[in-house]
Amino acid sequence: MSAATATTITPTDSPEARRYNRIKRWLGIADFGLGLVLLLLLLATGWTGTLRDLAYHGVSQSYSLAVFLYVLMLMAIGKLLGLALDYYGFRLEHRFHLSNQKLRSWIWDQCKGFLVGVVLAGIVVELLYFIIRQAPQYWWLIAWAAFLVLFVLLAQLAPVVLFPIFYKFEPLQDEELKGRLVKLSERAGTRVRGVYKWKLSEKSKKANAALTGLGNTRRIILADTLLENYSPDEIEAVLAHELGHHVHKHIAKSIAVQAGITFVGFWAANWVLHYAVERWHMFETLSDFANLPLLVLVSTVLSFLVLPAMNAYSRFNERQADRYAFRSIAGVEPFVSAMNRLADQNLAERSPSKWVEWYFHSHPSISRRLQAAEAWAKQDSGARR
Repeated sequence: MSAATATTITPTDSPEARRYNRIKRWLGIADFGLGLVLLLLLLATGWTGTLRDLAYHGVSQSYSLAVFLYVLMLMAIGKLLGLALDYYGFRLEHRFHLSNQKLRSWIWDQCKGFLVGVVLAGIVVELLYFIIRQAPQYWWLIAWAAFLVLFVLLAQLAPVVLFPIFYKFEPLQDEELKGRLVKLSERAGTRVRGVYKWKLSEKSKKANAALTGLGNTRRIILADTLLENYSPDEIEAVLAHELGHHVHKHIAKSIAVQAGITFVGFWAANWVLHYAVERWHMFETLSDFANLPLLVLVSTVLSFLVLPAMNAYSRFNERQADRYAFRSIAGVEPFVSAMNRLADQNLAERSPSKWVEWYFHSHPSISRRLQAAEAWAKQDSGARR
C-alpha cells in the first residue's frame, strides 16, 4: 500500500459524533417546525391582523412606523418561542465539549443577534412594502431586483460590519504563513485585502477558515483554533479549497442560481398574495403588512422544497473546489490530515447515511472527500510515472 493510500483511510465515526449530529439535526427540524406552526397560527387565527392593529395603535397611524413596530413584535414573539431551543443548542455544545462560551456571553450574543435581526428585517420589510405601495402591479419584479442588490451588498459588508459584532479579529502576525497564503491567493487570481486571525476560541473549540467578502472587503480569516493546532501545510490546504470557489466562479454562479430561485419565489408570493386578497379576502389590500407571515410562509415552503437541489449543487461546487486544492498543493496528505483533524475537532460525521447527506449536507461527506483525494493521488502518481 502506498503512503498516499495509507493516509486516506477514513476512521469510523464515534458514537459521540453520531449522537451529536443526530441531536443537531432534530434540533434544526424542531426549530423549522416551530417557525412553520407560528406562521400558520398567525394566519389561521387572524392574530397577524391583531398585531397590525396594535402596531398602528402604538404609532398614531404612521404606516412606516407601524410596519417597523409590527416586525419588532413578530420577531420578539418568534424569539421568545424559540428561546428554549436556542438554550438547548447552547447546552448541547457544552455537553459535547465543543464550546468555551459562558452563559453571560451567550445571552449577550442573543441580544445582539436579535437587535441586528430587527434592524435588517426592518429595512427589508420597509423596502418591500414601500415597493408594493408604489407599484402594486409589478412590485414582485422590482422587489426581486432590489433584493438581489441587497444580497450582494450584504455579502460585501458582512466581513467589516456584521462579523465584528460577534467576533474579534486582528491582523495575522505570522508573516511567513501570511506570505504563503497571499501567494496562494495570487496564484488563484484573487487579491485579498488582508489575512486576519479570528478569535473563535473565546466561544468555541471548533476550527474553521474562510475567504470572505467581495471586492475591497475580500479577506482571509483563520480561526485561532486552526492556527494553534494545524501545520502551515494543513492550513494552506484548507485555504486552497476556499480559493477553489473563486477560481471556479462559484460565488457569481451561486448568485445567479439564487436569483433564479428568488425570481420564482417572488412570482409565487405575488400569485398567493393576490389569491389571498381577491379570493379568500384575508386582507384588504396587497400593502396590508399583516400579510407578511403569508409571504414568509411562501418563502419557507419554497426553501424546503428546493433544499435538496441546492445542497446537491453546493456539493458539486465543493467537489470542484477540492480538486482545485489537490492541484494547488504539493501533495494531498495535508488535505487528508486536515480533514480528519477537523472532523475530530468539530465532531463531524465522516460517513452520514445517504438520505441525511442528500437532504441536509451542503458538503460531500468527509469519507467521500477523502476517497476523492486518494483517487487523485493515485492518478497523479500514475501520470508522473
